Amino acid sequence: MSKTIEIKIPDIGGFDDVPVIEVMVKPGDTVQAEDSLITLESDKATMDVPSPVAGIIKSVKVKVGDKVAEGTLIALLEVSESADATNLNSGRTSEASRDSSSSRGSRLDPIGEAATTSPTTPIPPTQPSPSRGEGKGGGAPKPLPTTPEPAVR
Repeated sequence: MSKTIEIKIPDIGGFDDVPVIEVMVKPGDTVQAEDSLITLESDKATMDVPSPVAGIIKSVKVKVGDKVAEGTLIALLEVSESADATNLNSGRTSEASRDSSSSRGSRLDPIGEAATTSPTTPIPPTQPSPSRGEGKGGGAPKPLPTTPEPAVR
């Protein structure tokens, strides 16, 4: 026996009117838990919204260009009773997505998403830092030469 659940936008960091830039599913598609359903793009990050459970998409309620916020209905998903019972135990049902406190800190957090997808390159120091106890009198380090010295042959 199967059951239809509503999939809604989880907590997306308090953003409202976030545009849908991609819809990755259509009615009849089979999805697994954590498969991306739609992609949202805020001023801060691009976020994929995953399916909370495995099932078959019955209808999609958003389209590219729609503006969504937390709690907006994305799709109706048909799940088997056994899959739904399994996800009730893990706390990953559509009811969990309605409770914003249950999804805080999820992988959809725009700040966390931006932090994990933005490469960072350390900036090398321009001068070596003096170590304690090195040098005479603990003075300032010797400045680096501004022009290369000619090679000695």
